[in-house]
Order: sequence, then structure tokens, then C-alpha cells
Amino acid sequence: MKESSQEKIRINKYLAMSGICSRRDADKLIEQGIVTINGKPAQAGDRVGAGDKVLVGKKQAKNSDKKVVLAFYKPKGVVCTERDKHAEKIIMDMISYPVRVTYAGRLDKDSEGLLLLTNDGDLIQHMMKGSNNHEKEYIVKVNREVNADFLEKMSQGVYLKELEITTKPCKIEQIGKFTFRIILTQGVNRQIRRMCKELGYEVKELKRIRVVNIRLDGLVPGKFRELSGEELELLYQRCGLRGATGF
Repeated sequence: MKESSQEKIRINKYLAMSGICSRRDADKLIEQGIVTINGKPAQAGDRVGAGDKVLVGKKQAKNSDKKVVLAFYKPKGVVCTERDKHAEKIIMDMISYPVRVTYAGRLDKDSEGLLLLTNDGDLIQHMMKGSNNHEKEYIVKVNREVNADFLEKMSQGVYLKELEITTKPCKIEQIGKFTFRIILTQGVNRQIRRMCKELGYEVKELKRIRVVNIRLDGLVPGKFRELSGEELELLYQRCGLRGATGF
């Protein structure tokens, strides 16, 4: 039976579901002319289905029936990008896994710690949307002694002049003379570094140790583990999504 238009999905969602990239990045690839559908350049809004051949460059995009989520310890110096000819190390060079996955959320080059990787486009979309208020926990070391005034201002939210926004209130506690633990619920680019800079501090080390309910515990830089069972179920539940095992 010929596939109906109702059974087809938008090309950007198809690429996300294939684990190639997020929908936003898919739109950029389409605009750059990198994506083709059955040999013809893809256009924003095109719809595809199981019978269509979709290429991103020379690689074919294929939907995977199995949803995979990996917890990966991103080392410092690795860039969260699909492709960057100027970067010494990119995230996809470090992952050897039989199913194509991409990052659901980012960590800047100078930071390390937990990064979630998946082939589930809906999860990627949900995790990348800052308004969903997912908790992300970090351990941060700065160049000056942490004091009560600094902690209070950070917790209340900091006005970032270069972005003309005030960060959301957050949870923060001092755990050492120069170190603190902080929990954010938004995804402003280089947020902690920008907040500290506004208050006269410089971040020396930054490690993300938790995303929602997933923790970095047990991982070493450059290694990953596949999520499963109750841990994976709880992640999907907190994201309000139907999970990999049908829950």
C-alpha cells in the first residue's frame, strides 16, 4: 500500500528522530543545502516517510525503532557539535555506538561532566527547551573565596548585561573555600560563567554532575553507559514523554 501524506512527518522531525541532530540544527542543515530527499535538496516543511531516502551529506538518515539514551562524561576540551573543522575534538568523535545518537543539551568546551546522548528526537527537543525547567547540577571552582554576599546574589538571579536578561533564581551552597554547588533550571549559554563574571569572579573549573535524575556517578572522562530500567523510566516521566519501553 502506498504511504499516505498523513503518515509522513516533517523533515526536521525525521532527522531528529534519526538521532542526527535536534530539530533546530536540522533546519540549519536544510537551509545550508546539506540534506536531500530522494536525490533532491530538502526544503523546510518537506515531509518524508519510510519509503523516502534521506541523506545528510553522504550519510543516510534512518529512524531507529529502539530509543537509546546514554549518560556520557564529556571531558574538558571537547566541543558539543556535529561538525566543526576548527575544533580539535568534537563530541561525535568520542562515541562508538551501533545506533546513531546526538546530544540532548550542551556543555561548553571548557566544562566537563554529564551529557545525555540519544536517538530520541522528542527527548532532544524537550531537553533543549529551557522553558521546561529541567534541573542541572554543577560543582564549580572560582578564583576568589566564596562569601555570603556572592551566594545570595547568585541565588536571587544575576542580570547579564551582554544578553540583557536576568537569570532565574537558583539553589546554591558553598562546599569549599573556592567551590560551590549550584542547581539551574534554565539553559542560557555559558550561564554560570557569565553570572560569576558579573559578580567579579572567574570560573576555573566547572563540572556538571546531574541532569534531571541522571547522575555522573561512576563514570570517568570519555566513557558512557546506557540508561535502562527505573532510571530511564523516571527520566521520561519527569519529561512528560512516553519512554523507550512503552511506559
